[in-house]
Amino acid sequence: MRLIEPIVAELQHEAATTRKMLERVPPDAFTWKPHEKSMTLGRLAGHIAELPSMFRPILTQDELDFAARRYQPFVPANIPDLLETFDKNVADAVELLKTQSDEHLHKMWRLRRGEQILFEMPRLSALRSLSLNHLIHHRGQLSVYLRLLNVPLPSVYGPTADEPTF
Repeated sequence: MRLIEPIVAELQHEAATTRKMLERVPPDAFTWKPHEKSMTLGRLAGHIAELPSMFRPILTQDELDFAARRYQPFVPANIPDLLETFDKNVADAVELLKTQSDEHLHKMWRLRRGEQILFEMPRLSALRSLSLNHLIHHRGQLSVYLRLLNVPLPSVYGPTADEPTF
């Protein structure tokens, strides 16, 4: 089995669960946030939708420099825009992942901010850390936002109070 196959399977599984959560974002609550220091719901959902796009720089560049990148956060206009962006980014990531050799996944990749190296690790580890784990982390935040807004939560790794069975 190629090293990338479990990553592809995990991304597809987590994406399906994440999409169920994104589908429940109330369209009239994009500007809501649970605390003054928190992201708005629209920004959080947009960040989740854009995270699968991080697979591309990890797989096609030797490093990503936040100081040199002109990052424009994705803030969706509406739910169809949110879901379309997420679906496109996941599909692009899956297609790119399928073309990766084991040798390439073992090569070192680094994240920096100018001269400061934030971390350096094999590409395979960066995929897990910066892309998959990051996506799962923010999906967890989204579940809290939705719970605070009284939105029924879908099952993620098991039943929820709102969906007691799979």
